[in-house]
Amino acid sequence: MAEIAAEASAPRPAQDAALAPRRPPLLAVGPVAWARANLFSGWLSTAVTLALLYLLARWTMGFIDWAFLNAIWSVPMVNGTAQTQACRALQGSGACWAVIGEKHRFILFGTYPYEEHWRPALCVLLFIGLYIVSAMRRFWRPALAVIWVATLVVIGVLMWGGVLGLSYVPQERWGGLVITLILSTFGIAFAFPLSILVALGRRSRMPAIKLLCILYVELIRGVPLISLLFMASVMFPLFLPEGINIDKLLRAQIAIILFAAAYLAEVVRGGLQALPKGQYEAAEALGLSYWQKTGFIILPQALRLVIPPLVNTFIGFFKDTSLVLIIGIFDLLTAGKTAIVEPAWQGFGIEVYVVVGLIYFVFCFAMSRYSQNLEAELNRHRVR
Repeated sequence: MAEIAAEASAPRPAQDAALAPRRPPLLAVGPVAWARANLFSGWLSTAVTLALLYLLARWTMGFIDWAFLNAIWSVPMVNGTAQTQACRALQGSGACWAVIGEKHRFILFGTYPYEEHWRPALCVLLFIGLYIVSAMRRFWRPALAVIWVATLVVIGVLMWGGVLGLSYVPQERWGGLVITLILSTFGIAFAFPLSILVALGRRSRMPAIKLLCILYVELIRGVPLISLLFMASVMFPLFLPEGINIDKLLRAQIAIILFAAAYLAEVVRGGLQALPKGQYEAAEALGLSYWQKTGFIILPQALRLVIPPLVNTFIGFFKDTSLVLIIGIFDLLTAGKTAIVEPAWQGFGIEVYVVVGLIYFVFCFAMSRYSQNLEAELNRHRVR
């Protein structure tokens, strides 16, 4: 009997192999299955896919030849003038990246004094560090507001100077990437809380507040940003008392804040309307005040629902800061355009626009990826 029991309890390799979990076949799931279902599902789909792959390969090889293999990375300087004959001899078959090496400081910092370029460069690093710290959830506490205020004060001191032994640099000398970051960061930082107040005002039961918020949103959204910048630059100073003048950059910043707040308010209002009515009733049943109900229950859920359109609006306004060239402010794109005005570098705008576009892409793509990760993390409890 003992031998029979031992034989029954002995492992059976064939049976264990049959019961062990098996990986699904490659043709059923995975990249191969996705390609078969989406790219090669029929003869027409296969033909279109192959044609697009051919065109993509041709474009990629051509771009590699233009950007790397046939490119010129530096040119000699004679009496302070760049000798670009070698670049022009390529006749478009290769890139002239020497324009970036010669004009990168102007593109990034505008007409800021050359010997003081370390100051706007440090400001750009402070902005990036501020973005990184703000993206970390462990810093989402009241101390983050102190970090923002302290960092922005340091940036202001570095840019203006006039204290701590730093030479004073007027705002007219600012330009390049740092202007784009200043306009977008200050614009979004002040427009977002204003948009929340406007969105709450549009849903208010007080007719006067509701009407005022509706008029503000519809009026601002009914005109383009360029018109607001013109009004802030040209018309607004006419209404100021004699002898009082507000800085042009500040006027443009206010126009951008008001414009961004109107659009963000509609996004926030959409999140408030999407929230089930039961959430409002449950908050009222707890006996919470209006601001407690709004701050602890309503707004966190509403903002979680509208993360994608919020970030999409942020990205749009980050790029819309290039419109300030209309009123003579040298942002990143304007500095890039101005960099190729010099006769020696005329005709090499593609290289400049590629670099400027890459800078815009890095910032916008970082915001997009962060919003996707944040949305997935905050909505993890909804996954079944």
